[in-house]
Order: sequence, then structure tokens, then C-alpha cells
Amino acid sequence: MTKPPGKLLPLVAALLCGAVLAQAASPSSHSSTSAKPADQAPSHGLLSTSTTSKRGASSSTKPAQPAVKPATPKPPADDWNLTGHGKVLYLTFDDGPQHEWTPKVLEVLRKHHAQATFFVIGIQVAQFPELVTAERAAGHHVGNHTYDHKTLTRLPEAKMRQEVAQGIKSKCLRPPEGATNAQVHAIAAAYHQREVLWDVDTEDWEKPGTAHIEHAIMSGARPGAIILMHDGGGNRSETVAALDSALTKLTRLGYTYRSLPC
Repeated sequence: MTKPPGKLLPLVAALLCGAVLAQAASPSSHSSTSAKPADQAPSHGLLSTSTTSKRGASSSTKPAQPAVKPATPKPPADDWNLTGHGKVLYLTFDDGPQHEWTPKVLEVLRKHHAQATFFVIGIQVAQFPELVTAERAAGHHVGNHTYDHKTLTRLPEAKMRQEVAQGIKSKCLRPPEGATNAQVHAIAAAYHQREVLWDVDTEDWEKPGTAHIEHAIMSGARPGAIILMHDGGGNRSETVAALDSALTKLTRLGYTYRSLPC
């Protein structure tokens, strides 16, 4: 039997109210996985911190580069403290370049990893410019030995200046025969050239024999010594042989060989 409408409506209302209350009391099944609003960016600002490695370096930084061993410093190009670099000798050769003996001297120097200084004559440079190029290419230095090997102290000032000026451009001047005086010194300074003589004269220009030249080199060897030899001016076979033998022995004694800062 159907209930009268007046009594049915309150019952329906009561049922609906109960259902609503039950739904409100149960937790939402999507509340724990709901996404952040699209305009809410993740936090990477000042409040964020980076992780730290076991060695204390921040993992957000690039790994440290391995330390590079510094190169052994070379003396400055104008370092004239010749005795301050240990067992170093300064080999010098005058009167070249010469087409036969200069290449042989260069070969001996290359064999012994030796650097030297060649004091060249201008007229020889004009004849064999490629040999000066070869000297420089091998790391040797080149000094001025005047234009045609005149003894400067016997010349008038104008001719003296000409001899120096027409020689090869260099920071160094070696006066022929080592003949110098205050005037030669002043002219060299005017051309910004330093006069360079020697400590050991091997007397090889006299062709005294290979043994004599080698003995002169060996007996005169000491840290910073400048040794005089020749690659021009005549037959230098004795010089080449003595040089090879002496450098073999001196290298075993711990000597090295550098060019003068010319």
C-alpha cells in the first residue's frame, strides 16, 4: 500500500541528508596525489642546497682539474749572471760562417745537445747567409765580429764605427783579436752591443793539435766560463775533433752548454 505523499517526503529528505554526511566524512581518494598548480615552479633558489661529496667538494661544481707541473723557468734573454746557473759552459766560435767547418761544428753540437754562440764576420755572412740561418734555427745565438775582421784599435774612429755598424745585427760584439779600449767600448755601447771576450783561449787558430785544444777546454772548464774556438779562418778539423771528445767527457761530469744572451 502506498504511503500518503505527505509522510513520504520527510523520509526521502532524511535519507539524502544521511548520504551527504557519509560522503563528507570519507577522505578523498585523489587528495594525496593531486598535482601542484601549473604555475608553481619547483624550488631551486637560494634556499636549495647541493649535496656534498666525501672529500667536502660540492657535487654541483665541476671536478677539480689535475695540477699541472710548472715548467722549469729559463733565464731571461738578457741574463748575464753566467756563473749563477750551475755547471754551465758557454762555447763560442769565431770567424765564420765557413762552408766546410761550420756544418761540422753544428753537427757536433747537435750530437751533444749543446747550445753555442757564433761570432760571425760580415763578409762571411754575405757569402754564406744560409749557415747563419741554420745556426739560429738550431737554437744557437749569433754575435757581431765586425764586417771584415779589422783590428778596431788600429782604425780611425769613422772606420771603427763602420766595422761595427756593418757587422751582423746583434746584442753582442766581439772585437777581433780581443783588441779593445775605451773608444771601442763607447762605439759598441752606441750601437747597443755588449763587448764579449772570453775566459778560455784554446789557441785552435794556431792548429796546435787536437790534444792541445781538448786539454785547453777541459782544464778551463768551470761554471760560467766562456770558451773561445773557431769555425772559420782555416782548416778546423782539429777543433771539431777536440770539441767532440771534450763534450763527451764534460757531459759525463755534469756540464751543460748554453748560448750567451746575445
